[in-house]
Amino acid sequence: MEIFGISVPALAGQLLIGLFNGAFYALLSLGLAVIFGMLRIINFAHGAFYMLGAFSAYMLSAYLEASFWVSLLIVPLILAALAAVLERSMLQRLAGLDPLYGLLLTFGFALILEGGMQYVFGVAGQPYSPPASLSGASNLGFMFMPHYRAFVIVVSLIVCFGTWLLIERTKIGSILRAATENPSLSEVFGLNVPVLITATYAFGAALAGIAGIMAAPVFQVSPYMGSNLIIVVFAVVVIGGMGSIMGAIISGFALGLVEGLTKVIYSEASNVVVFVIMAIVLYFRPAGLFGKDA
Repeated sequence: MEIFGISVPALAGQLLIGLFNGAFYALLSLGLAVIFGMLRIINFAHGAFYMLGAFSAYMLSAYLEASFWVSLLIVPLILAALAAVLERSMLQRLAGLDPLYGLLLTFGFALILEGGMQYVFGVAGQPYSPPASLSGASNLGFMFMPHYRAFVIVVSLIVCFGTWLLIERTKIGSILRAATENPSLSEVFGLNVPVLITATYAFGAALAGIAGIMAAPVFQVSPYMGSNLIIVVFAVVVIGGMGSIMGAIISGFALGLVEGLTKVIYSEASNVVVFVIMAIVLYFRPAGLFGKDA
């Protein structure tokens, strides 16, 4: 059976790859959207946090023989702690200045982290095996579904929509939004605004760490895995709307599917289709699909 001249297994396989890539786009763009939407920081270190998440899982496995599941619990906390130190020691000093300063600082921090990982591990990628419990695949009749890829997609969906619920539908989210939208008034009501801002930045970095851990068994763990992806992720955030959490989630998964479909129809355009869509969206809606017009 064929659809538009493409066999169903081939089409389904590419859509699965697109949905799998979209899971990483959504997780990473979600972290960027949280940080920019609440702190107005263009966090160029996000790709480095993603890379560090993968390297942390690799090092825990290689040197401490920690399992994938242990890394999935510990590494986000490590990344959150590192991000908290960065925010309190450097980014906090840029509060109130043009966001360009934050972009330059985080870009420099990302280069330092990449250079450090390259110095220690070299440019060659490091292997990282997926957990044995998620090996193999299930026959769906029209295609085989790898268990690990299905796990990544499900976890990404849970984390993304759980984050949306936390920020948009809970008291904690209301407190965070209040502290970042009107810090002076929030302090009058007894909120510790600097701590809340640090926690928000750390949470965004932890999301990148989760993405990095899940990427490690599929992509080779290398110093440049973050820089190779972050430009696409920024495009996803712009399409969804800078600071829009739901926009980041929907755009991430949707653009992953579009990218996968493009590989079947016209593979040469798969590397640029996201940027073409970004240009079209910005032309008709400069604030993004889900962004708020100024």
